[in-house]
Amino acid sequence: MATGQQSGHVVHVSTASRSYDVRVVPGILDSCGQIVRSSAGGERAFIVTDTNVGPLYAARVKESLEQEGYVTSGFMFKAGEASKRAGTWASCLEAMAETGLTRDDVVVALGGGVAGDLAGFAAASYMRGCSVVQVPTSLLAMVDSSVGGKTAIDLEAGKNLAGAFWQPSAVIADPCCLRTISHELLTDSCGEVIKHGVLADPELFASLEDRPINEPDYEMGELASVIARNVEIKRDVVDADERERGLRQTLNLGHTIGHAIEAASDFELGHGTCVAIGLAAIARASASLGICSQETAHRIERVIDAHGLYTDVDLPHEEIVRLAMSDKKRHGDGVNVVLPLEVGKVEVRRISMSEFSALVDAGCGSASCGKTAHLTRQ
Repeated sequence: MATGQQSGHVVHVSTASRSYDVRVVPGILDSCGQIVRSSAGGERAFIVTDTNVGPLYAARVKESLEQEGYVTSGFMFKAGEASKRAGTWASCLEAMAETGLTRDDVVVALGGGVAGDLAGFAAASYMRGCSVVQVPTSLLAMVDSSVGGKTAIDLEAGKNLAGAFWQPSAVIADPCCLRTISHELLTDSCGEVIKHGVLADPELFASLEDRPINEPDYEMGELASVIARNVEIKRDVVDADERERGLRQTLNLGHTIGHAIEAASDFELGHGTCVAIGLAAIARASASLGICSQETAHRIERVIDAHGLYTDVDLPHEEIVRLAMSDKKRHGDGVNVVLPLEVGKVEVRRISMSEFSALVDAGCGSASCGKTAHLTRQ
């Protein structure tokens, strides 16, 4: 369970390769230097951030690190998924080498999912591995991508196809950072929160039905509790299956179709938005096949719609299947898909590509409520 600290929470993660704490505490950003010092050590701290987050928070993080005696330097890249490529990763590594970083030093990943993935993979590969501390500033990164050690970059063939499992030494999540992100980005992040409720927590899901978390009057303390609960859900899965050989595959709920939609949009649609569409689609398909009830599928659609997310996509089904064939979750001539049985319970099934195509036909283009994302090429 998460333990309270300074009106926040601490969730302990204990994987086979590393144990660490995830701190979800409003206002903790200015204390990040102390946490980096106690969890990672080293003499130099290398801050990796993007052009959106850097101007907002890099100076505060740098000051906190220097107060703890760190010699600081950094690398800033253009914000956006388009930067999560080999060229940016290589430039980051070169900058790390130029500043004299050693394997005993620490990389500080400051930003959303792209910064966390890019910095984490750089830390995993630099001198065969140096410490990384994740400082997520988006809701999606706080509840999902900063925890669990998955790091990656995109290739031309698909998303996250090159990477490494590299657990952080600590995760420092300050919900106050969410005050500076747009409502659109906050809404996008809700896709992963809804997914966690469907995956493992009927109580969390019911709370999202009662009140969307992207409402403007949602209190910071309440939001910190929701973030911590999401971290606990992911922690329980990652602790049991660090390298995605079994249980961790359940975290891909909504992702097989979602990643295909993300690629089809040229990454103009956010990751959480695409996961939400994929989740709604797989719920409808599961209901049509009798895997879950129609009421379960309708509840999932309704809560996605209530958060202002799309519930369907206007895209040729063969395009979704084609793009899914490039996904890293494909195995030979089949793919592992996560299917909802009821809210709070899912199962992983290995199916053929023809069976996956049938799932896409059943789930896409059949929404009972909500908005449709229009991606059909003219």
